[in-house]
Amino acid sequence: MGNWLEIIGQWGSQYGPTLLGALAILIVGRLLTGVLAGVVKRLMNRAGTDDMLTGFVVSITRIALLTFVVLAALNTLGVQTTSFVAIIGAAGLAIGFALQGSLANFASGVMLVIFRPFKTGDYVEAGGSSGSVEEITIFNTVLKTPDNKKVIVPNSKITGDNITNYSAQEMRRIDMVFGIGYDDDLRQAKRSLEQMLAEDERVLKDPAPQVAVLELADSSVNFAVRPWVKTGDYWDVYFDLTEKVKLAFDEQGISIPFPQTDVHLHQVAAG
Repeated sequence: MGNWLEIIGQWGSQYGPTLLGALAILIVGRLLTGVLAGVVKRLMNRAGTDDMLTGFVVSITRIALLTFVVLAALNTLGVQTTSFVAIIGAAGLAIGFALQGSLANFASGVMLVIFRPFKTGDYVEAGGSSGSVEEITIFNTVLKTPDNKKVIVPNSKITGDNITNYSAQEMRRIDMVFGIGYDDDLRQAKRSLEQMLAEDERVLKDPAPQVAVLELADSSVNFAVRPWVKTGDYWDVYFDLTEKVKLAFDEQGISIPFPQTDVHLHQVAAG
């Protein structure tokens, strides 16, 4: 019994401080990991970061810090950690190659959440598709088309192409072109168009709408009609104004020409 106590005493005096040091590193490291992860979470929540991104970053932060703590504890015990680091690096490289497409989508998702080129509810054209944004996730963005189709676009495709956000501004300009015949009264047609814009309460006064002769085309004199409206009124005004112009021109006897070609035949007398 005395020999065993002597052996335990020698072992404790030799390895005890090392074990206590490693245990202290694990305990303190775990506490600090929780504190730092909490700080990261609070900072991201204060910045208004997406909840999904916040959770992911906090998890990655916690795993990375715990890995560092474990390696530090093993190094205190005299375990060579170089091989562990090499193994972790090789595994990370292999996983990166295998999931490079997903990682690209993840990185793009982070960029979309941070820079906010659009938000849920905006009507956008991005990644070769257009629709209202329903959801922005880490790997893809979900759009709903005007005819109620669900389109899932990879985030990397969105950030790798142009993004047009039709809902970003409070007001938009409607660009319309109306043509009249060369024999019609140009001034009357212009007054009629200006009156229709003035009578529509949805058309903004500032910036002022514009009605101007755009071009003398092959078979018509074309007017550029450009009213400014609130973004939410864009299509309602577009459709209503198109109908009103047709009805008003019909009542006033102003023609709306369609493309046509005149063919002239010349008879040549036989010699």
